[in-house]
This record gives sequence, structure tokens and C-alpha cells, in this order.
Amino acid sequence: MAQQQSAEGPAEKPAEPEGMDLVHLLREVTLRLDLAGARFAGRNGLHPTDLRALISLLDAARAGDESTPGRLGDRLGLNSAGTTALIDRLERLGLVRRVRDTRDRRRVLLEVDDRALALGQSFFGPLIDRTLALLATFEADEQAAVRRFLSGVRDAVGEEGAE
Repeated sequence: MAQQQSAEGPAEKPAEPEGMDLVHLLREVTLRLDLAGARFAGRNGLHPTDLRALISLLDAARAGDESTPGRLGDRLGLNSAGTTALIDRLERLGLVRRVRDTRDRRRVLLEVDDRALALGQSFFGPLIDRTLALLATFEADEQAAVRRFLSGVRDAVGEEGAE
């Protein structure tokens, strides 16, 4: 839409709501992280969904949650066939393995192989180190504010994405 022009010159842009600069910055960070993930995936013969799956599996393991094919598919928004193809790909690459649940032998659990951890660390380790070094320059109350903000954004997006 073209801006209207008055006799005195171009119309002024309406002021953005307070905090929009942070929204734009968060969007830029998200874009750059996505591009870094795509570069990592491309260099290692992975599809971006493969990378999202590995991150999801690692996050679940860190939280102490078991990962099953169904949970992974739900988390990534994939149907059963797509989830199976994804796991097959990651298994062929030696990054993930299917293991039987020791409590219920009918159930299959997914585990990330140490090779996937090493691969991720080789690429993302320096970024993580720089991020932790930056975070160390923040006071505890500043870190708490950053944590509250990022947690709030995560919750606003929700499991199903922004409405």
C-alpha cells in the first residue's frame, strides 16, 4: 500500500507499539538460527526435519522424557508414514536407534547415538560457547528477565503454533 503524500511531503509512518523492536530482533535471531541449522543439515546430508527431530529427541532426553515414534511424530507434526521414513533415515545414518522398552517389550523407544551428539557439538558448540559467554555478562536478575521473556514467547507460540 502506497503512503499518502501531503503538500508538505510524505506521510509519517505510524509509530510501532512499544517492544516491537524486540519482536523484530527475536524474528531475526530465529531466522539466523534456522539458517545455521539448514547449513548444518546440508553439510551433513540431513533434511531440516532430521535436524528438528534430533533436537526434539535430545530435548526429551535432557528432560528425562522417553521418546517414542508416536511422540516424535506428534511433536514434529508428521503422520505415521512420515515419522517412520524420518526414523529410518536417521537410523541408516547411525544417528538414532530404536530400542525395545525394557518394561514393555511391545513398545519402541528412540535414542540418539553419541555420533549425533558429537556431530552437533562440532557445529553448534562454538555458538553455544559464545552464547553462554554472553549470558555470563548478565546479572542474575537480567538472566531471569531473559528467561521469563523467552519462556513467555515459547508459551505464546504454544504446541500447535500461533493461532
